[in-house]
Amino acid sequence: MHRSGFTELEVVLAVAHRQSFRAAARELGMSATAVSNAVAGLESRLKVRLFNRSTRSVALTPAGERYVERIAPALAEIQRASEEITAVPDTPTGTLRINAPQESVSMLYEPLIEEYLQRYPQMRLEITSESRMVDIVAEGYDAGIRLEESVPQDMIAVSLTPDIRMLVVATPAYLAEHGTPLSPDDLRQHQSVGMRMAHGGIYHWELERHQQKFSVNVPPRIVLNEMRAIRRAALSGIGLAFISDLFVQEDIAAGRLVSVMAEWCQPFGGLRLYYPGRRHVPPGLKAFIDLIREIRDRAPTP
Repeated sequence: MHRSGFTELEVVLAVAHRQSFRAAARELGMSATAVSNAVAGLESRLKVRLFNRSTRSVALTPAGERYVERIAPALAEIQRASEEITAVPDTPTGTLRINAPQESVSMLYEPLIEEYLQRYPQMRLEITSESRMVDIVAEGYDAGIRLEESVPQDMIAVSLTPDIRMLVVATPAYLAEHGTPLSPDDLRQHQSVGMRMAHGGIYHWELERHQQKFSVNVPPRIVLNEMRAIRRAALSGIGLAFISDLFVQEDIAAGRLVSVMAEWCQPFGGLRLYYPGRRHVPPGLKAFIDLIREIRDRAPTP
């Protein structure tokens, strides 16, 4: 029998019901000695005799009857609560709270978020979009979404996207008028769509080739703090933009934007869902993780 942390109380109720130490021991899966010791230990702490014992019978004392009458319903309620909280429902229910960067939510809506809500109608998703890094445990989130390099080391991470590349892009018309940059030094002669970071500074483009690394401040004509807005500005022909390939793949394929200096743009770890610990994962989060892996497994191999 499962021991709930109330062994002595369970023993008292079993002995009272069976009126026998040996019968109670068989019911509880314990030895008769262990049952006798549990009762004796409780009586010693309470400083009262709960049972009258003889060689042929066991009966509750008046104090024992009052004690059993009070503890029986309380213990039954505790056992029901334990059974309910440990039971895993066939269909997850409740609220799954996730903290994520602003750009990732719309990007992941199809198929992940949409399919999750359809598959688990009793689940509610609450997603907070913000750029700042948060302590998901301290702020009450079940999971977070960040780039691989930003996931805290003590968290478990699940891959949401393949590796990402930041690309230098511009419209064909802009390049025709201002020329095509070939090196980091060339970028300083251009104007750009700048990106404001969560800490307030403007992002310096990080470029690398053959282990040569450059951090370049390309003069911005406009400064924005969201990738989709940066994409729209780049499409307007304002200047060069440094943007995740996830947002401009279709534009490049259609010829609306041109990728330049590709050899300076190295891939890095993509978006990851992360959560604390491997034990006691909430059913709603486990279902979300399982769906991520299912979608990833059914995606065509490049």
